[in-house]
Amino acid sequence: MTTSTVWRALVNRRWGFLRSLVVYHGIPWRALQLRRFYARFVPAGGLAFDIGAHTGNRVQTFRRLGARVVALEPQPDLMVWLQQQHGADGNVALRAEAVGRAPGEARLMASPATPTVATLSRDFVKRAGASASFSKVRWEEGPVVPVTTLDALIATHGLPDFAKIDVEGFELEVLMGLSQPLPALSFEFLPTVRDLALGCIDRLETLAGPARYRYAVSLGEQLTLLTPQGMTADAMREWLMQLPPDAPSGDVHAWLPGSHAGGRTVGSGIGG
Repeated sequence: MTTSTVWRALVNRRWGFLRSLVVYHGIPWRALQLRRFYARFVPAGGLAFDIGAHTGNRVQTFRRLGARVVALEPQPDLMVWLQQQHGADGNVALRAEAVGRAPGEARLMASPATPTVATLSRDFVKRAGASASFSKVRWEEGPVVPVTTLDALIATHGLPDFAKIDVEGFELEVLMGLSQPLPALSFEFLPTVRDLALGCIDRLETLAGPARYRYAVSLGEQLTLLTPQGMTADAMREWLMQLPPDAPSGDVHAWLPGSHAGGRTVGSGIGG
């Protein structure tokens, strides 16, 4: 590797990191929006898992809501930042790991210029890479990282009131490492690989048994639920299936009746 190549790689990493800081921490009113949005899901004194913590804006939000946080981020540069921001907080457990269906190790696929989209799924890289929203992403092999499971995290830290799962196409693998229902959680969806989101719903319904989850979508970083009262699994599946391939991505939020989220109606949008 030449000196110029090393230099370009370093510049890409630094630029990608700075861009992420601007996107996730540079909007003055965003912190308040985040607290208002997640107050439905994260109770004061509760426990939140941040799977794919990135630069930690959700970690910051969950702490400001009064919750303890377990934050996982496998990218070394981002973990350095998280340690600087939250390492002294005794109510934040930082773990430099990915999450999957079984413990072990895996090769991370990274994009230094766009570090928000690191993934363990080569299939996601291939399929999502064909979409317009990923046209500028340049993937490359990253480090081999340790992998844990949600079950292992629960055994160590306890059952979370809420788990945010944002792992770029590896969400179903994360849920396959879970053997009990969570009170509330969110997972990312992308229309071009919507089968992964449909698989996540199937997995959650299997775990929930007769209790059944309620589902609602937030698009992009809008921090608004389209259906604050939630919808059934079948209605959520139908909504996802009707999306055009070029529709925006977002997060599916799910909660059980009787959970902290199930007892509140926060947000606005289209009823259904």
